Amino acid sequence: MRLNDSVNEAGQPVSFVEKLACSEAFGALFREGMSLVEDAAAYLDGAGRDEAKSLPRTEALAYAAESMRLTTRLMQIASWLLLQRAVNQGEMTRVQAASDRNRVKLSQQELASNPDVFQRLPQKLRDLSIHSLRMQARIMHLDMLIYMPVTQPIQAPVGSPVEDQLQRLRDAFAPAR
Repeated sequence: MRLNDSVNEAGQPVSFVEKLACSEAFGALFREGMSLVEDAAAYLDGAGRDEAKSLPRTEALAYAAESMRLTTRLMQIASWLLLQRAVNQGEMTRVQAASDRNRVKLSQQELASNPDVFQRLPQKLRDLSIHSLRMQARIMHLDMLIYMPVTQPIQAPVGSPVEDQLQRLRDAFAPAR
């Protein structure tokens, strides 16, 4: 990266998060999220349905609750990812995406079941649930970084922090006078 790449036309530092939101890392996150949505839909409509029928009553209720939470969580994830892709492709501005009308309300969800019952659910449902919780946490963190209000303009550092540390080491190990 060239030095000029770290400041915008106004001479202000470029937001790392803005760059990240438009990067290949976002593309990978988008593909992972959409793949997770597809995998969950295929499982819940196929093998998961069959597995749920064979569960005892307590586990069957936990399966239903967990699958509803999983579906809700994945719809929030997919909505957020699609909104960010629209911004990245210039279909809307970041300000429009942040508006109350368009903003995806992300809510931290936990597992629906207590840990003992959760461990008795089918492995594929557990894997999908855990993966979706991790993805949700990553997306909530990115969302906070992208849309949190800036309280103070970011100032470019004056001097070099590395040079400052090197000078302190030189001073500390300099021969006594």
